[in-house]
Amino acid sequence: MDTNKTMVAQPAQGRWNAELTTMHWRVLAGGFLGWVFDGYEAIALVMVLVPMLHALLTPAQLTSFPVYAGTAIGITLLGWGLGGLVGGVLADYIGRKRMMLWSVFLYAVFSGLTAFAGSFAMLCALRFLTGLALGSEWSTGISLLAETWPQKARAKGAGFLQSGFGWGTLLASVAWYVLSTTLPLGAQSWRLMFILGALPAFFVFYLRHGIDESEKWREAVRERRWAPTEASLGSGSKVARRPFSLAQLFRDPVARRRTIITTVLSIVTTVGWWAISSWLPIYTIGLAKAQGLAAAPVWGARVSMSYTVGAIVAYLVAGFIADAMGRRWFMFLTFVGCLVTTIMTYKFTHTVDGMMLVAPVNGFFTLGCAYVWMAIYPVELFTSTVRSTAISVVFNAARLIAWVFPIIAGTLIHSFGGISQAALIMGSVYILGLVLPWMLPETAETGLPD
Repeated sequence: MDTNKTMVAQPAQGRWNAELTTMHWRVLAGGFLGWVFDGYEAIALVMVLVPMLHALLTPAQLTSFPVYAGTAIGITLLGWGLGGLVGGVLADYIGRKRMMLWSVFLYAVFSGLTAFAGSFAMLCALRFLTGLALGSEWSTGISLLAETWPQKARAKGAGFLQSGFGWGTLLASVAWYVLSTTLPLGAQSWRLMFILGALPAFFVFYLRHGIDESEKWREAVRERRWAPTEASLGSGSKVARRPFSLAQLFRDPVARRRTIITTVLSIVTTVGWWAISSWLPIYTIGLAKAQGLAAAPVWGARVSMSYTVGAIVAYLVAGFIADAMGRRWFMFLTFVGCLVTTIMTYKFTHTVDGMMLVAPVNGFFTLGCAYVWMAIYPVELFTSTVRSTAISVVFNAARLIAWVFPIIAGTLIHSFGGISQAALIMGSVYILGLVLPWMLPETAETGLPD
């Protein structure tokens, strides 16, 4: 019997981290650092929207600021979705490590070039290309960790890896707080945020030498185990010609059901964050101006940092909670929290002091728990030869649908004359998250399917 399979299928006794080795921690470090850069990139755009668009738009265009802001976010999201989908499929064919190398390098290049955008059209083109490169980073890192970490530690490790996004957003918030208070380039200081985004190119050298390829994926390919779920393993799955991994997800009925339901849940998360919570810094700046506070933009950075701290706490504890209560209960309570905190934030919070208290609770649910389930749960629903494809569909195909919602939200904000009403309308999407988790199997006590 294969000892590695035994280790994965049977939870270890004693402490949750008893079986972890230096190799496991290196894999986590690689995925974690990659996701730090992704988190930085995602929030950096939101943080600099106001000065960036004031630099690139005409006075006439600025009268429709929310529409242009939503377009800039939406274009990034569209590129992220397309890139993630393609990159996730490629990772099942050429390997997790190789795909991660190219993703990090190209994303760093295009992020750096964004600093030199001279028009809104050029900005959108560079944001789209950055999103293309950015997309596959997540699915490759999660697949590599899931296939190398032991069962008892896997959910915790996935949460730790996902926390990289939170640390990245916190890093971006701190960087913008410093830049917005010192203004080294005056009104053009926003460009430095994207210069900093080019630094991950140096991370490629660590990826090349610090981590190994997934042996679980290599073995599945060598043995031609093409079945997409554990339900279809052994039923004619070892054929000479490999089926297209993306087609497998929709050809097999069990895989199709799991893919569709988890993708809809991902859409709920994605719409909730990009169309609602991503406006939180701008909303807070508006509150600060209404209160007559000096340096209103600084309050946006402060609340963003507070919001991100809540998300990081969620990432660090989510694996323990999900293992204790099960995947479905964790997801249900997550979306309950998202719905309640959205209402608390945009209906009942009217001062920056109140926002500083509410923001970390909001971040715990809408950025923390609402994203970390995707790192923990979908990998347990699909086999090794389609795993990266499957989780990239779940994580990134949602963006191919949800990318229009920041634009819709921007239009609603423009129509209603404020962010709060638009946020409350869009927040109703979280209701779907209360129902759909119960249509999927519980996997907390099972190992990864081969």
